[in-house]
Amino acid sequence: MSSTGPSDLSRRRNRRVAAACIGGLVLMVGAAYAAVPAYRAFCQLTGFDGTVMKADAAPTKVLDKTLLIHFDTNVRGDLPWDFEAEQVSQTLRIGETGTAFFKVTNTSDRPITGRAVYNVVPEQAGPYFRKLECFCFSDQTIQPGQTVEFPMIYFVDPEYAEDFETRGKSEITLSYTYFPSPPAAKGSKTAQLQQVAPASPLGGSADAGL
Repeated sequence: MSSTGPSDLSRRRNRRVAAACIGGLVLMVGAAYAAVPAYRAFCQLTGFDGTVMKADAAPTKVLDKTLLIHFDTNVRGDLPWDFEAEQVSQTLRIGETGTAFFKVTNTSDRPITGRAVYNVVPEQAGPYFRKLECFCFSDQTIQPGQTVEFPMIYFVDPEYAEDFETRGKSEITLSYTYFPSPPAAKGSKTAQLQQVAPASPLGGSADAGL
């Protein structure tokens, strides 16, 4: 009759512990990846950490108080795009709808898909800086050598003037950074193939983009 010695029991116990550790590590990694889109969705819903929120309609109230809106553009180093705002800043009344234009050029010899991430400073302005339309809501595919103009339609909610953390702040900076998207990103939007026309005036229509 065979018996199981202490060494056999120890090996089995070690294997169970190792399997549990590996399983826990896999779950932790999966949870970390799942947390990224969840965190981003939370920020966009609440305006947390200076994240700009999307709006379905413009406010019906426009205040006499004005804000100076600055625009900042950046590209991650390995993305061969030129990205610039066509206006350095705009003066806008709180509650008024504004339109800003941005120009992107793919300087490479191949189509590239990118996505812009964004935030505002001061961070407290995040819940009140609202976008009605923006190229940052989806991936953008730009052809080799193509230049595309994208509009961004936005407003600052009138409640900005009532919040004690923001009512004394007269300037907001909206910052974009373009990153390359995964090679097979779903839902990407291919930019129109025509070249950009001269910059449109504030409130005009863009000739390419969304």
